[in-house]
Amino acid sequence: MNTSLNIREKRFIAVVAAIALVFGFTPVANAMHIMEGYLPVGFCIAWGVICIPFLIAGYMSMKKTLKENPKTITLLAMAGAYVFVLSSLKIPSVTGSCSHMTGTGLGAILFGPAPISILGLIVLVFQSTLLAHGGVTTLGANTFSMAVAGPFAAYGIYKLGLKLKINKHVVVFLAAALGDFFTYLITSFQLALAYPSEAGGVAASSIKFLAVFAPTQIPLAIIEGILTVVIIIGLETYAQPELNDLGYLTGGVR
Repeated sequence: MNTSLNIREKRFIAVVAAIALVFGFTPVANAMHIMEGYLPVGFCIAWGVICIPFLIAGYMSMKKTLKENPKTITLLAMAGAYVFVLSSLKIPSVTGSCSHMTGTGLGAILFGPAPISILGLIVLVFQSTLLAHGGVTTLGANTFSMAVAGPFAAYGIYKLGLKLKINKHVVVFLAAALGDFFTYLITSFQLALAYPSEAGGVAASSIKFLAVFAPTQIPLAIIEGILTVVIIIGLETYAQPELNDLGYLTGGVR
């Protein structure tokens, strides 16, 4: 790869970061993922335990990818930064949570869903300890919804779209947008499990929580889908060698 290409890549990443920061630094009061102390202790422990095998698989997958293709570390770092900045856009929603973009679809498309569990966990730890966004006790629940369920949904949609031979950019949009929204389906279920409705139980409570999320989350999911397509188009122009190493340009899915 020549020097001019490196400079172009750096400029592209800088532009992406600037755009994301504009979206990310939106003043919001009392905005959380699922906030500290909101879930009973048993649920906090259970969600943390459920995340462990995904985190182990994510670590092994990330280690293998970077060993085989060291140059892709730049894209991996960008995917992590994308998750952090987009998930910092917080709009207060149902009590004890909020609506925001997740940014995990991009990484799932490029690297597969497993490594994103590690990136998501790092982001959530940083946000909960330094930005009061989320909570340490609810880290397991937030990790599962945003860093496990969402990326796996995005990956599945992307893979299915490729098999159906749908236009790749349309598939990227659908994967990022629906993966984002699926995160909130899981969050609604998590909240409903902890606080079931007296009439209708967990199912009724899930619908109620999701109904509160939907008005803000659907537009945010659409925006995330569009942003992800824009970034993918840029990467196709400026980072073809790295994308080729990951199998993206040949239609492969890790």
